[in-house]
Amino acid sequence: MKAIICDSYGPPSQLKYIEVENPKPAADEVLIQVKACSINFPDTLIIQGLYQFKPEPPFSPGSDVAGIIEAVGENVKGLKPGMEVIALTAYGGLAEKVVVKAKVCFPKPPQFSMVNAAAFMMAYGTSYYALKNRAKLKEGDTLLVLGASGGVGLTAVELGKLMGARVIAAASTPEKLALCKKYGADELINYTEEDLKSRVKQLTNKKGVNVIYDPVGGQYAEPALRAIAWEGRYLVIGFAAGDIPKIPLNLALLKSCQIVGVFWGAFAKKFPMENMQNTMQLITWFGEQKLNPHIHATYPLADAPQALEAMMQRKVSGKIVIEM
Repeated sequence: MKAIICDSYGPPSQLKYIEVENPKPAADEVLIQVKACSINFPDTLIIQGLYQFKPEPPFSPGSDVAGIIEAVGENVKGLKPGMEVIALTAYGGLAEKVVVKAKVCFPKPPQFSMVNAAAFMMAYGTSYYALKNRAKLKEGDTLLVLGASGGVGLTAVELGKLMGARVIAAASTPEKLALCKKYGADELINYTEEDLKSRVKQLTNKKGVNVIYDPVGGQYAEPALRAIAWEGRYLVIGFAAGDIPKIPLNLALLKSCQIVGVFWGAFAKKFPMENMQNTMQLITWFGEQKLNPHIHATYPLADAPQALEAMMQRKVSGKIVIEM
């Protein structure tokens, strides 16, 4: 089979498009013929050896896949060859075939295209876990989303609105903010032209926001936290800006607020039943057309390094998907 291979940590330009052996499923795994795999920001970190876990090269990046089951392990129940599925794997998705644990493999609703299905699990799973389980977002809360046009940011805008929050979207260009508006944002902030803290205070009548969703980090983290409401929840999603901010802890004291870490991948492994409940709710909303992934672009497998480079350069709104 063909695959994108990382044989040493480094930039996307070092990745290789080569022929490799077909994988074989273990007793609790399924083998999927991959039809589509989306690109997520952690993929850009994994290939550089900068993510929370570091797979030993050689390996294929890519974690969000949609495809058709080709074979199942002897202990797998409820899944069988020929089924169309969506699945999550830590890595390995940028290949024509991949093995995944059966517990993170779900039937693909028939109304989903393979491209939309591949753009679904990690982005929506992260945001729903963040807003529901970690922030305890309530109807009527005000939610500020930083990096709101990105792969996870846009899903937070969409889910926040669906869950009854007033959503303030912050992004860097008018075009990105227009997309956020289309996905339900009530208010918009261009943080390259406006002072983030002052604008949030203005939009909330000086009360601040109840929940901050931050997948960016960098220079906007502290101004956002300074605009949080009393007993607000600041969600640490990731650091797309490249810089991990150092937060003065007196800010948490003064607002009696919480700085809350969000590691959805670990949650999914530690609490598979709770994660399955979340996933089934998302699939239901998806099937009811209440959720709609924004596909920025699609690429063939051979061009996956260019897709990863575009992600690293923050040139992507919504999701990029690789089609096999």
